[in-house]
Amino acid sequence: MKNQFIHTYVSVDCVVFGFDDEQLNILLVRKNEVNAKDLKLPGSLIYNEEDVDDAANRVLFELTGIKKMSLRQFRCFASPDRASKPEDVKWLDKEYQPNINRLITVAYLSLCKIDRKLNNVSKYKQTKWCPLNEMPKMPFDHNKIVKKSLIEIRRWIEYDPSIVFELLPNKFTISQLHRLYEAIYDKQIDIRNFHKKVAAMPYVVQLDEKQKNVSHRAARYYKFDKKARNKFKANI
Repeated sequence: MKNQFIHTYVSVDCVVFGFDDEQLNILLVRKNEVNAKDLKLPGSLIYNEEDVDDAANRVLFELTGIKKMSLRQFRCFASPDRASKPEDVKWLDKEYQPNINRLITVAYLSLCKIDRKLNNVSKYKQTKWCPLNEMPKMPFDHNKIVKKSLIEIRRWIEYDPSIVFELLPNKFTISQLHRLYEAIYDKQIDIRNFHKKVAAMPYVVQLDEKQKNVSHRAARYYKFDKKARNKFKANI
């Protein structure tokens, strides 16, 4: 039997996480000018003669204005029916006007400080930091992509805990770091055991500075020391 080849397109989708001191947020774009709630992951088809990594960097640069954003490719999503819903097909036809039989996407993951100024020059004029626990039902398989990206972040942390500092401000408290871990793992973490965990991280450096103008006891600030982290990793 002769093989039946199909008209296949390749896209990139980017999962960008931020932390607002209490919970994880995800950067979404509005794909429908009519429905303000019609949100999706930022993404794009790959241009002719464009490398897949370059496509992901292009999408995030247009969305954030950040040229050197940390991006990691983590999975390919290629289910035959991932772009088969009538409303998704309609949007693709309007957006790109190709004859798409199948759409394969390469997913990328990025961690971004949520207070970083974003300069959106993309075709998506509206972007939104959306709390993870308020994430809407999105088109295609974008909800599944986000779910898999959380699993991926946890794997990365087990291998290299220092990546979590990409989500924190330059100065942070142990309580902030503790809340971030709880948000990523979606569970309560014993604070006493957590203090022991942090004490074993030589790249978490205590500063001679405390919080000001707070209603509770002022907490000590810490910082992430990249040089100490590299030295620690080299000696493992």
